Amino acid sequence: MKTCAICDKGSVKGGKRAFLRSHYNPTATVRKYPNLQWARLVTGKRARVCVRCLKKLHA
Repeated sequence: MKTCAICDKGSVKGGKRAFLRSHYNPTATVRKYPNLQWARLVTGKRARVCVRCLKKLHA
């Protein structure tokens, strides 16, 4: 559901490792979602589109 209707960009999972007292502590991973906005496509339908594709539509 949280994907771009045009380029199919979806969420990515990322994380970081905290360095504490000469030991790496793997912390919890975080899921990052794309910046999706509602936009009206050329066909007249509304769809959730990422901002990069939205800029291409209105350029």
